[in-house]
Amino acid sequence: MSQWLGSQNYSHQTQLVGAAIVGGLAAAATIYTLQNLRRNVALGDLKASIPPLSGKHQSQRLTDFGGASLRTSTNKEDERNAALAARARRGDYDDELILEQLARNRVFLTDEGLHKLRHSFVIVVGLGGVGSHATTALARSGVAMIRLIDFDQVTLSSLNRHAVATLADVGIPKVHCMRKRLELVSPWVRFDCRNELFRVEAAPRLLGEWNHELHEGEDRRKPDYVIDCIDNIDSKVALLLYCYQHNIKVVSSMGAGCKSDPSKICLGDISNSTDDPLSRSTRRRLRVLGVKEGIHVVFSSEKPGPGKAELLPLSEEEFAKGQVGELGILPDFRVRILPVLGTMPAMFGYAAANHVICAVAGYPLEYRVGDKSREKLYTGILAALQTMEAKLVKSITGKIPLGLRIPLNLEDVAYLIEEVFRGKSVISGLPTRLALVRWERPSDGYQVEPTWEKESQIFVRLSLGDLVCVTKEEAQRHEREVLRGNKSPEDLYAQEVLRLVSKRQQEELAFSRFR
Repeated sequence: MSQWLGSQNYSHQTQLVGAAIVGGLAAAATIYTLQNLRRNVALGDLKASIPPLSGKHQSQRLTDFGGASLRTSTNKEDERNAALAARARRGDYDDELILEQLARNRVFLTDEGLHKLRHSFVIVVGLGGVGSHATTALARSGVAMIRLIDFDQVTLSSLNRHAVATLADVGIPKVHCMRKRLELVSPWVRFDCRNELFRVEAAPRLLGEWNHELHEGEDRRKPDYVIDCIDNIDSKVALLLYCYQHNIKVVSSMGAGCKSDPSKICLGDISNSTDDPLSRSTRRRLRVLGVKEGIHVVFSSEKPGPGKAELLPLSEEEFAKGQVGELGILPDFRVRILPVLGTMPAMFGYAAANHVICAVAGYPLEYRVGDKSREKLYTGILAALQTMEAKLVKSITGKIPLGLRIPLNLEDVAYLIEEVFRGKSVISGLPTRLALVRWERPSDGYQVEPTWEKESQIFVRLSLGDLVCVTKEEAQRHEREVLRGNKSPEDLYAQEVLRLVSKRQQEELAFSRFR
């Protein structure tokens, strides 16, 4: 009897579960149907709001990024100017008029230099505040062929620093805005507009030979120079690396945001750039990819300070909009507005264009930027680190192995000192009498790498993430109390120091993926 009652109870529970499942599925189906109905109604309303194609409403093919791609003429005057420029590019323009317009450049650069400039091919990547001014200078100075690369459109917020854009240009691609406005100044200049994002897979095409509006009997030619005005770190590094690997001359603009002192603008090798976060990140990424020098950059050595502009954190309202990454115009692009004084990008752009104009024309250039190549310092730090490691091995084994080495070189030392620790002690912030030292005792003790010891290759295991930058006095104390004593870093240092060390170690770990 009890078994029968149990089976009846189980059957009843099964029925309840089944009913619940069926009810849930029915509710889900109802909700899905309602959502689908609302979506169809909204889609119908949207389609109904689109005017039919006519002379007033013409269709255009959008770019991959949802922007307009075709050249736009806003009025009859624009059409007349475009027609005049087309004739000038075909040669229907008096050469004497061109020489008269370029007369000041001609006497400065000489006839030979101006001839080189008038037959040059320059690529500008990025047409914001920096790139637009650089392009303007190139076109006004007589560069014959200019390829413009940018995926973005003119916006209201870009008018505070753009060289030529007007309110009438808001919403049109920047590449066509530049062409339309500069044709009014130098109609003979040929513009090759590429309304697209620079990507490494497209580099051979975007940075390739000139093949746009070739004159009769004119051969394709490689770019004489590339001006990099990109503010996205991944695209910038990819561009500079490609140029370096393919022997394309390039000058790169670093960060003009949060800068206000014109006297601090410098132009020099990337290995000498200082006090600029974008420059530091670019330099570190290139260094781990094997590029340590050989790229000219425009940067500002102006230091941040109280009351100066800075990149502020996102507000709670922005976080409330959803995933922060979804707020950017494209994946991996910054979502915060960078404070920019409109005059600074212009000066960066003209500095970059000035370098290209003089270099192409053969005018002598000599930049004197504070030299950070401190090989003597790095040699001393490397020697002191090797001596310390030998002493630590001796503290365990009782003797110093003959020929002991450490797996670091001068480039590694320079990278740690300059890039990771910003040339300062992580403990006190002092910039003098620097040294490198292990931060923690290794879990397996101080010992020679056993795998290779029998092959007479005697070295200790040591990675860049194991080391910190301190002063010589701090290194001696750290060795005495932590590496050979019984204290841990947590026992010896304040929380601020521990947090800074952890932050620098995380940075080095993040950049190590580019090695």
